[in-house]
Amino acid sequence: MSIDWRGVFPALMTEFKADESLDLDATARHIEAMLAAGCKGLVMLGTLGENTALAAVEKRAVIEMAVATVAGRVPVISGVAEYTTPLAHGYVRDIAKLGADGAMVLPPMVYKTDPRETLTHFREVASASDLPIMIYNNPVSYGTDVSPAMFAELADTPTIVAIKESSDDPRRLTDIVNACGERYTLFCGVDDIIVESIAVGAVGWVAGLVNAFPEESVRLFDLAAAGELEAARMLYRWFMPLLHLDTDAKLVQMIKLANAMTGLGSETVRAPRLTLEGAQRAEIEALIARAIETRPDLADLSAKAAAE
Repeated sequence: MSIDWRGVFPALMTEFKADESLDLDATARHIEAMLAAGCKGLVMLGTLGENTALAAVEKRAVIEMAVATVAGRVPVISGVAEYTTPLAHGYVRDIAKLGADGAMVLPPMVYKTDPRETLTHFREVASASDLPIMIYNNPVSYGTDVSPAMFAELADTPTIVAIKESSDDPRRLTDIVNACGERYTLFCGVDDIIVESIAVGAVGWVAGLVNAFPEESVRLFDLAAAGELEAARMLYRWFMPLLHLDTDAKLVQMIKLANAMTGLGSETVRAPRLTLEGAQRAEIEALIARAIETRPDLADLSAKAAAE
């Protein structure tokens, strides 16, 4: 499949049963909910997909299931979050055989590479297949920053085509364009700066809260991309308390709790993560419940914006 790197691509949650074993059927149902809402692609096994908590055989089972479930309707992208470059190389080779349409590649886990090592890692992983690659740059969470100058150096690797920029600073997108021109397709990777990111050139969103609020996420993206800024602002202001959850260290637990409260999944996570409890749980439950109670009428949003 030729990937149109545009629109909302959920960073899909991996569903687990109560005993923390993999629940492929529930994950498939969650995929269908995302597609029904109008999502344009799927990113399996990203941070929210608990990639590093899965065994190698489980990761491949998730991708095989996703490819079969989607059946060519949208691109299936797999996160690549491995401890070593050879492991990442082998994983990309395997998902290409399983029918994945692309890879979202992270720097090596645990060891914080320097720029030379980082560039070598991405080039080596890209050489594993002909799959198009999105580089996931998240220095806040993973401690390795891919600078605009480094993206300029990677421009000679033809299969590296897109960037999920999660540096939490939309100014970085402009710096990338100034350094690289239109070489890369730019995605926002942080939920609570999506409107700002679209304004400066992002054409896609690898989204988190879309897992629990898919229709609202797709509509927000579409309004901002179409320049309907007043309607986008109205929806953004309602959504923002939820979108902030995407930047918390417990984003997986928080968004899975939102999934459970909206009926779109289980809150079960795999250890060492544990479900929320105590005051923190009460706070997040109240925030999600308030959002559900005040959910905007999406059909009437543009009309309301025009009237104000």
